[in-house]
Amino acid sequence: MSNRPLAEWLARLAAGEPLPLAVWRQLEALALQDTSRAIAFGITPATVSRDLRERSRLLQSVYPTIEHFCQDHLTASVPWLDTLWTLWLPLALWLAQHQTHDRPRIQGILGGQGTGKTTLGIILTLILQTLGYKALSFSLDDLYKTYRDRLRLQDEDPRLRWRGPPGTHDLDLGLQTLDWLRQPTADKSIAIPRFDKALHNGMGDRTEPKLVANVDLVLFEGWFVGVRPINPTVFDAAIAPIVTAADRTFARDINAKLHDYLPLWERLDSLIVLHPVDYRLSQQWRKQAEQQMRATGQSGMSDAEIDTFVEYFWKALHPELFIKPLVTHPGYADLVIEIQSDHTVGAVYRGGDRDC
Repeated sequence: MSNRPLAEWLARLAAGEPLPLAVWRQLEALALQDTSRAIAFGITPATVSRDLRERSRLLQSVYPTIEHFCQDHLTASVPWLDTLWTLWLPLALWLAQHQTHDRPRIQGILGGQGTGKTTLGIILTLILQTLGYKALSFSLDDLYKTYRDRLRLQDEDPRLRWRGPPGTHDLDLGLQTLDWLRQPTADKSIAIPRFDKALHNGMGDRTEPKLVANVDLVLFEGWFVGVRPINPTVFDAAIAPIVTAADRTFARDINAKLHDYLPLWERLDSLIVLHPVDYRLSQQWRKQAEQQMRATGQSGMSDAEIDTFVEYFWKALHPELFIKPLVTHPGYADLVIEIQSDHTVGAVYRGGDRDC
């Protein structure tokens, strides 16, 4: 852009420096050039100038806070300023524009291992706060059954040896919490469940709830938030790692448990899917994370243990069978954000607007 990289112009813009008109025109052209992203965020040739001016004002307001967070939590190789301009800011503005006025909005976020859903939730909370909205990040993981209940569950069904799959959550607690959040009483605190994964030697247990009040928007995230049951005959054909008769029975049983989660998904106002360009990247990312832990002297799983762990969840809810329909079929996902192999953001589009 005018012989300068985008990040350099954005840094000047964040500092409050005026940009040449030619650069503004290039920023507008870039915003419209990515057609699917422009459609997803409602940017048109008639509105692009106004939209980018609004985005630039927000950039200047949030820049110091976001810079501090990114420097502390992201690696130097992450192009966070570009991501802030092209994704985080327009996404926060999109959420603000679609905010319900009579009650808090429940925004579902689906994302697997390594897709950055936790970071996204923190960033959006910070930006929305600048816009005058109080956002709450709430995870499906916080709804796990208690340690004792999961021990009983494992006695009943030894296949549920790890927390995570459908059937390991307290759905009544989830429904009660979301209903409280959707119909708050002014100035009355709401108890938000919290789960500590470090308790009981990594088995985890419920801990003290977090009290919140006057929430405007809830970011409800998890690795299968919004996932729906599919036709069980799909499992008649093998898809690795669902290859044995026992694997197929397990997959059918977990699929059946998804019906119990549908009332929870009905509380969502919309769904955002963080979608890796290849679902197998989650296995690669987990290995990289564990290798980094071992390199610093911490205990971590071996590559073989990771393969067993990740494939367990693929046997439960295979991404090709359960996540892909949310992305490709209209009416399931409101926004899809592709995640590249290096964790950077790829295409952004409305669910059903392209094939995968």
